[in-house]
Amino acid sequence: MEAEDIFTALIEPAGLADPYPLYAALHELGEVIPAGGGMILVVGYETASAVLRDPGYLVPDAERLDGIFPGWREHPSMNAESLLNLNGEAHARIRGLMARQFTHRRVQALEPAIERLTDELLDGFSGGSLDFMDAFAFALPVTVICELIGVPKADRSAFRPLARSLTATLEPFVNDAQLAEADGAAVRLAEMFGALIAERRARPRDDLLSGLVAACDSNRLSESELIQNLILLLVAGFETTTNLLGNGLAIALADPAAAGAVRSGEVSPAAFVEEVLRYDSPVQFTGERRPVGSAEVNGVPVTPDDHIVVMTGAANRDPRRFAEPHRFWAERADAGPLSFGGGLHFCLGAALARLEAAVAFPRVLRRFPGLTLLGQPERRAGVVLRGYEHLPVSVE
Repeated sequence: MEAEDIFTALIEPAGLADPYPLYAALHELGEVIPAGGGMILVVGYETASAVLRDPGYLVPDAERLDGIFPGWREHPSMNAESLLNLNGEAHARIRGLMARQFTHRRVQALEPAIERLTDELLDGFSGGSLDFMDAFAFALPVTVICELIGVPKADRSAFRPLARSLTATLEPFVNDAQLAEADGAAVRLAEMFGALIAERRARPRDDLLSGLVAACDSNRLSESELIQNLILLLVAGFETTTNLLGNGLAIALADPAAAGAVRSGEVSPAAFVEEVLRYDSPVQFTGERRPVGSAEVNGVPVTPDDHIVVMTGAANRDPRRFAEPHRFWAERADAGPLSFGGGLHFCLGAALARLEAAVAFPRVLRRFPGLTLLGQPERRAGVVLRGYEHLPVSVE
């Protein structure tokens, strides 16, 4: 198959359900593959890592969006003030402020709360069947990220459906109805965060939101920038982890030996999580990149007009980097997935996602050793975000 045919197959139902044979076909064509229309596919691990870490490759900012989607400013869901769409000084300034509040200490301090929340959710598992995605994989991350930001408990249930609607804009193919729904969600989330910001100004607390409001009030961050990046933190903070939890449980239930190794402690939760991230990455593609000027990516000429697609899901299965890449092997010595990106745009919440999953998996598997799949899981539709919409299990 030609690269164009393979990429087309990736966005068809069979490719969305299982992209990995298609990734294998791309690996046979090389590490960097022109796919027509100015699209360059980066599937090799080393090259993908190099592009992600090279500041000479830019994400789609306002200038880029003006060229490829002139009407983007009419859509609130496509605001270019989030870190996903910033380069240079603006990105460094806002990311620095976010990182100073999203500290290792603050994340690690959440571990007891994550353990408690996990146990409380598992207490709610009753005999018979349930949807693991709804009962646990969605519920845990959205509660944790709201706890971190400082969202009151009464408001948390409203955030989840709005954040889910907004994820449509992360996908490369969005229809008008999805975009309209995402726009409505963006407006509502901005209103909700605006109210929370006003409340923190009146009554500051020791939480991430209060710290960012203080940065805003000292003119280091505009209120619009603050709101857009709080929305990004919320969406990214639970969507990736939700997919990680669902993908990991499906793997464990399909591989009793792997589940048993986590349950017994033979394999550490951290090692299991890293292999889930590599084997079935919650994020399969990064946003496109473009070079500042004409350049070469592993010998392939590229220009600022090209669309460089870094396919992290494919890179995590690169046979040049990983032994037996299509085998789930938590004890592997060549770990190191690119699932959270790299370089200046490395995922700010990577440590939190890893912590939640490392707490959750052994607790779930030890508490319910007889947990089994019940019926056919339903994958969510998406090229970029890979996870389950429904994962029915039996808890007898």
